[in-house]
Amino acid sequence: MEAYLDNSATTRCSAKAAEMVMKVMREDFGNPSALHTKGVEAEHYVKEARAFFAKNLKVDEKEICFTSGGTESNNLALIGTAMANRRAGNHLITTSVEHASVDNTMKYLEEQGFRVTYLPVDEYGVVSLEALKEALCPETILVSVMYVNNEVGAVQPVDEIARIVKEHNPNTIFHVDAIQAYGKYRIYPKKEGIDLLSVSGHKIHGPKGTGFLYVNSKVKIHSIVFGGGQQKGLRSGTENVPGIAGMAEAAAECYENLEEKIDRLYALKDRFVSQVSALEGTKVNGHTGRDSAPQIVSVSFRNVRSEVLLHALEEKGIYVSAGSACSSNKPSVSRTLKNMEIDKELLGSTLRFSFCFDTTEEEIDYCIKELGELLPVLRRYVRR
Repeated sequence: MEAYLDNSATTRCSAKAAEMVMKVMREDFGNPSALHTKGVEAEHYVKEARAFFAKNLKVDEKEICFTSGGTESNNLALIGTAMANRRAGNHLITTSVEHASVDNTMKYLEEQGFRVTYLPVDEYGVVSLEALKEALCPETILVSVMYVNNEVGAVQPVDEIARIVKEHNPNTIFHVDAIQAYGKYRIYPKKEGIDLLSVSGHKIHGPKGTGFLYVNSKVKIHSIVFGGGQQKGLRSGTENVPGIAGMAEAAAECYENLEEKIDRLYALKDRFVSQVSALEGTKVNGHTGRDSAPQIVSVSFRNVRSEVLLHALEEKGIYVSAGSACSSNKPSVSRTLKNMEIDKELLGSTLRFSFCFDTTEEEIDYCIKELGELLPVLRRYVRR
């Protein structure tokens, strides 16, 4: 049996999305900037996708900018707005548990002369609102907070953060990395006070190399990719029409009967958490249940190295992650777990299990069964 439990790293492209990608690649393959019929046909897919995402988020179509994925969306949001607004101030705020595409971009901006505050989190990975209030100052031009943490599934209080930021200064820009949240939550940026929102296609059963950035029309932002001036000059380059069409198809599938799917996902998560917690020497990190994201569980296994357990599970056809798979294929100590002040002995003994709408109870039970058999064996070989 095979159990793919690494859906926060990437999801299987849905059949409908894959069919759409192939159709556009083989039949409607024109350049969307071309003036002839083939170009118009291709442009139609981009317009349809933009209209879908705008309606889904309840924003204007002109506020959707297609990118190559979450990393580019985050880079454009942070670098583009920081550079465009630096005359208003040079202070940026983010959290200590962001994805590398935000954390490393912030480090780059520090090298460019910006001052960055990294907010602490509690033992569950949730950001401190008091620290946010203390950090805000007249020079703060941008606040960036992820909606759902990619390692432990912590859900940040986005509405409250937006309220605090906007009450301090309505002109401060609020960016949200929604890469692990989109497709699991109904998100309405204008209602929630979000100015910039990053989304990735391959986290929602769409093709890799796709994503978009919602940019409120009032936000001043500079391009970081220069060329032919596509997408009103914000993101030049020929649009990835097959990918964009496939991503929209996948998103439409995700949001169909979403509440029923989420209820089932939480039921699967509860099943996994209750069973894995019963195994000796295990600790589930962060909140569980409805206080956390429905698809992510972080578990530490005392006296077992994460990489060893990961490969032992792999031999059984079970696929999981040791932290964030987006950073590199080399495991390292998790910044998120460190900043949550997890027991040092567990930092190198933690795996992430992540589910999707296609995950089955049989996969969950199979994974637990194999963990129960593997852990005692692997622990015999731990150096004392």
